[in-house]
Amino acid sequence: MIPETFATHSLPAAEQFEAWRSWYGPVFDSTPRRPAEEGFRAKAVTWILNGLTFSHVSAQAVDNVRTRAHIRRSPVDHWVVTSYTRGTTRIGMRSTSLEPVPGAPFIVSLAEEVTAERSNDNDRVQLHLSRDGFQDIAAMLDAARGLTLNTPQGRLLADYMLLLERNLPNLAPEDGPRLRNAVKAMLEACLAPSAGRLMVAASQVNVTLMERVRRAVGKHLRSPSFGPDKLCREAATSRSQLYRLLEGEGGAARYIQRRRLSESFAILCDASNSLSVGAIAEMFCFGDTSSFSRAFRREFGASPGDVRAASSCGLRPVTPTVAREQNVNTFADCLRSY
Repeated sequence: MIPETFATHSLPAAEQFEAWRSWYGPVFDSTPRRPAEEGFRAKAVTWILNGLTFSHVSAQAVDNVRTRAHIRRSPVDHWVVTSYTRGTTRIGMRSTSLEPVPGAPFIVSLAEEVTAERSNDNDRVQLHLSRDGFQDIAAMLDAARGLTLNTPQGRLLADYMLLLERNLPNLAPEDGPRLRNAVKAMLEACLAPSAGRLMVAASQVNVTLMERVRRAVGKHLRSPSFGPDKLCREAATSRSQLYRLLEGEGGAARYIQRRRLSESFAILCDASNSLSVGAIAEMFCFGDTSSFSRAFRREFGASPGDVRAASSCGLRPVTPTVAREQNVNTFADCLRSY
């Protein structure tokens, strides 16, 4: 799928904020924290799906307000699930206020007045959920409005949203209905966990946990003391859950070793890298060159020396470019486009 992208970077500095304000104007009004003539660099990337939209927004410090007048003029009434990856904000609603931290999602409703005071530059990912598309979990979403989900389940939902963003470009348009059901199951499992709901969302939960494991292992590939116990702590999962997750990989220790071998393979394929095979083995925590070479050959069917010798024959894949035209002029059009 190809997202709708709106960015101010190419505009003259004095025109950037007004363009941003116009993009979001039908949904809420914006006031910059700095003089508008100094410029306002911001970008919104929005995927329009079946019954929901997904957005990644990067913007400078700004205050937003959705008033009763906005609700009358632009009667979108979606729930909005937001998770910040950078920056802080203060959210105000009719009956409560909250100051969520990065990685802790929260939910507001566009059917009511809301303010957002963003005192610094920020990045956030958001799910906009239509009332019709998510009617069967309406009570659950309404009950979670105004709460900061700084819980293990909430952080799992935040991780799931980041994973969703990375995979949306590979999604075919006809997969939209299935994605809506997957998102719904994940929301149920994270907002009101029960054995039944966790079972329904098991595939989404496992994919999200696997992404946590992947990130944790990637961060510690060169740490000799990193093993299954530390991986459990880094990925915030139990040993039994980690075992089930990596059973198909041959276990946690085998998975870590395979990741180290894959990284060493990439280095050996880099013709500009002159590290010796022994230095690479030591870098990725193998006891000696011989054990590294044996493990490498088992994994790839060739020795490290063979791969290095053939590195000059590698081919670079070509990524196709797809053009898309759609009559979307404001963010409100994105919410109405399904």
